[in-house]
Amino acid sequence: MQVKIADRLQQTTEYYFSKKLSQIAEMNKNGANVLNLGIGSPDLPPPPIVIETLIQESQNPHNHAYQRYNGAPELRNAIAQWYDREYGVSLDAEKEILPLIGSKEGIMHICMTYLQAGDEALVPNPGYPTYTSAVNLSGATPRFYELNEEDQWLPDLEKLAKLDLSRVKIMWVNYPQMPTGAKANHDFFAKLVRFASENNILLCHDNPYSFILNDEQISLLSIDGAKECVLELNSFSKTFNMAGWRIGMLLGNQERISEILRFKSNMDSGMFYPLQIAASKALSLEKDWYQKINSVYKSRRLKVYELLDILNCSYSEDQAGMFVWAKIPEKWQDSYELADEILDQAHVFITPGGIFGSQGNRYIRISLCATEDFFEDAINRIISSRK
Repeated sequence: MQVKIADRLQQTTEYYFSKKLSQIAEMNKNGANVLNLGIGSPDLPPPPIVIETLIQESQNPHNHAYQRYNGAPELRNAIAQWYDREYGVSLDAEKEILPLIGSKEGIMHICMTYLQAGDEALVPNPGYPTYTSAVNLSGATPRFYELNEEDQWLPDLEKLAKLDLSRVKIMWVNYPQMPTGAKANHDFFAKLVRFASENNILLCHDNPYSFILNDEQISLLSIDGAKECVLELNSFSKTFNMAGWRIGMLLGNQERISEILRFKSNMDSGMFYPLQIAASKALSLEKDWYQKINSVYKSRRLKVYELLDILNCSYSEDQAGMFVWAKIPEKWQDSYELADEILDQAHVFITPGGIFGSQGNRYIRISLCATEDFFEDAINRIISSRK
């Protein structure tokens, strides 16, 4: 039987990591034992109190029913308190917070709520590939704005303002930035808000890395007037090592949250209540939790620097997040050639920066989600493969 796929999938291919993991699985089946340094899936456990809370709440027979589409009040209140304490942002827990089944879900919800054929969305290059996929699936057109190392991976807003932006409805931004690890300060965020306001653009800030190897946590919503033009996504995946739990959040003014809930309520039937209560517990943790996980990542990052030095890559030591972004030497045609060579010869997988856009073609990204012994093994393999 011939069944044609929908037009919306014509510009959307299988996620790069999905295809690469299949290749790695086949190599492992043949005895390769590939060391995967590509994907940012935290290998550290969630806080013990969070797991204990999940177990306790799951044992309550009354906690297994369908839940509210806009999340449990306990979780929304915990998010509001967390944003006030950590970011200095005041939010109405009832009207300005929407818990999500992972922040990746929120990216799609935003695009499906506001975009359609004929619309455009500004997408960073390099940037998280899901922004492009979600825009394409909505029927709108991604319009890429280039980021480069010379400008600290920040967009040139003056250059953008001179373009015809009449069809642009949203702009995706992400700081600390993935994949580059670049940071943004309050002054730049203020410029972003002003740019969005002047051009009638909804600014969508993806903010899951603000607590990982980052000394200052900044929410775009902390800027004066931001609630009029900003939606912010945040996540439990990286900050609390809860990637597989699929819990995130969307923050913004009441009108935006209400509009997105109209779409989301047709896509799921609420989140498991014990998960929400356990997530609430995570948000009450003290500073020592963040310090502990960052101490581990700092030690691992030193091993990544050692690996990159062997490959003669250059990198900034002022990066945030759970990756290291590095520029490759001229001897390789592009990042794919380097990554494939390392995978084939050393059985070590490193992410080619080109998957994040053309501006990443001369860069690679290495995840910090592996033990120091794991990195040492990768280093020894690469050294041996180059003899």
